Amino acid sequence: MSRITTIQIVVAIVLLVVLGQTAYTVNEIEQVIITQFGDPVGDPVVTPGLHFKVPFIQRINVFDKRFLEWDGNPNQVPTRDKRFIWVDTYARWRITDPLLFFQRLRDERGAQSRLDDILDGETRNAVARHDLIELVRSTNRNAEDVPIESEEEAVILETIDRGRQKITREILETAAGRTADLGIELLDLRLKRINYVEEVQQDVFARMIAERQRIAEQFRSEGQGESARIHGERERELAQIQSEAYREAEELRGQADAESARIYADSYNRDADFYAFTKSLETYELTMDASTLFILGTDNELLRFVEGTR
Repeated sequence: MSRITTIQIVVAIVLLVVLGQTAYTVNEIEQVIITQFGDPVGDPVVTPGLHFKVPFIQRINVFDKRFLEWDGNPNQVPTRDKRFIWVDTYARWRITDPLLFFQRLRDERGAQSRLDDILDGETRNAVARHDLIELVRSTNRNAEDVPIESEEEAVILETIDRGRQKITREILETAAGRTADLGIELLDLRLKRINYVEEVQQDVFARMIAERQRIAEQFRSEGQGESARIHGERERELAQIQSEAYREAEELRGQADAESARIYADSYNRDADFYAFTKSLETYELTMDASTLFILGTDNELLRFVEGTR
């Protein structure tokens, strides 16, 4: 009895193993190629669900249906105008013919390596055929909308023939023609980043800094000139105000002196003795105080009115 049970268990295990080697599932994002002894057999399996194969001698090769990413390494490339730049590219692709893809590239690692050769090569060729300004701009600029303050900024007004978008599209179209027989469809390609090489970059930064310093010095000089002008106008206005005030003060002083002389003259004409008496009192007030001591003769003018009161 135990022997029969053991046999049944072994048979069940064998059946499970065979079933596991026979059945497989495909989900919505997968497509499968069946190979037998390394060679593809039958049509690609692209329908999701449960599928079967010959156990042990057939294997499944799963490929992704989704959009896949290719991120190239930055490359140092010379432009047509002999400027060395770093170009970093990025692309999207997908597997459209899994059987052809398997026959030509085997797997995604092989596809990435082949795309490196194709896309990097086409990008290098396109960069070498165009000037730098064509690679960084897509449209021409209106001269009225762009203030020019330096030689570097004057470059932005140069007229371009193609522009970055058209060059990128040309790279994509050329590369797509070379990948069509690989079972791959190139969906998009972008020049992710364009930089000067380190040596040129430092020179460009130095020129930009020098140019900005020149502009700052120009603004500083214009500001100092404007400050001097304002200060001069202020001094001129101040001198004019002071002159006007002095003139008005002198006119008022002259009018006051004239009025005072007139009053004194009227007083003298009405009573000469009273006028002389008043002027003497003013003289006493101006020349004497409580501590003043005078030694005067009896014939002194200052004592004339005092003698008259005895």
